[in-house]
Amino acid sequence: MSTVARCNETTENGRRVLRFAGDLTLARLGVLPTKLDRLKGRDFAVDLSGVGRMDTIGAWTIHRLVRDRGGEVIGASEANASLLQTMAEVDQPVKVRPDPPPAFARVLNQLGGATVEAGRTMLGLLGFFGAMLIGVAKVIREPRRFRVNAVVQRFEVVGVHAFGIIGLMSFLVGIVIAQQGAVQLRQFGAEVFTVNLIGRSGVKELGVLMTAIMVAGRSGSSFAAQLGSMKLAEEVDAMRTIGVSPMEALVLPRVFATVMMMPLLSFYAAMVVVLGGGIFCWIGLDIPPITYIQRIREVVPRSDLWQALIKAPVFGLIIALAGCYQGMQVEANAEEVGLRTTTAVVQGIFLVIVLDAFFAVFFTEIGWT
Repeated sequence: MSTVARCNETTENGRRVLRFAGDLTLARLGVLPTKLDRLKGRDFAVDLSGVGRMDTIGAWTIHRLVRDRGGEVIGASEANASLLQTMAEVDQPVKVRPDPPPAFARVLNQLGGATVEAGRTMLGLLGFFGAMLIGVAKVIREPRRFRVNAVVQRFEVVGVHAFGIIGLMSFLVGIVIAQQGAVQLRQFGAEVFTVNLIGRSGVKELGVLMTAIMVAGRSGSSFAAQLGSMKLAEEVDAMRTIGVSPMEALVLPRVFATVMMMPLLSFYAAMVVVLGGGIFCWIGLDIPPITYIQRIREVVPRSDLWQALIKAPVFGLIIALAGCYQGMQVEANAEEVGLRTTTAVVQGIFLVIVLDAFFAVFFTEIGWT
């Protein structure tokens, strides 16, 4: 039968001894913990030879007594000693906030994580590009699978709706380039070469590059958000269930439309850059429009236009792929739609700038300078 826990204090060889008896269990402890808290002094010898059963509450009572007052435990049975040992092992301070790692290790960890994530993303993009090529092959083999209406609708979204903002941006960029170029060239009495700066930079680089950045911000983000929302609503899975390929129905129309509209938008942007620069030259530098146009025709080689028209569809392909790929990666919740949309824009712009640098070196090597 269970007995109530008791504690008697004696003195042996000049040392205080606490002799426990009974069962140190939750049901039998009674007011014993309160009595122990009222004890005065330290370095007790805790004798458990008279203790029968002990549960975790009793073990914690003894462990706390020894921990706070010092001393040692004697006479405990094997089971009770094991329970006390376990209690001592788990009674460790817990930090709500762990110590931060060293700054150098933290930076290396972040760099390593970013590198691994970039590698996974590039592999994912390559795989997505391969799946798109398979979809293109199927459409070529069976032209009736090509969704003309979807492509035409994307023409309107990617191209027609972007004319206004791209035109305004290009016009202002042309004015800025002309004004800043004129200020610097005026120091050398070479203001007339502002026309050269506007023509070559606008046609060769700024038109296509600024258009690509704007399309990535408008259309790339739109593609990621639309496909991500469809993934969350399980519309993509429903399309697969009824035998409709999401690649052919959702991705290919967006890619085709972006690839075909980018050369037109880039040419339009380049012409508006030249127009904005021409207006500034007319008003600020007193260069007549006829003279400006003649000078543009003289200093801008045809190869500059060809470079822009070659780069434009490649940039369009990269932007559309990044947007569609990130949209199709949405899995968990609505917050991921926003994260994937941001990633699509950043990824598209980054890849466009990297490819632009590659094209600059390539065209220089083949003599198109």
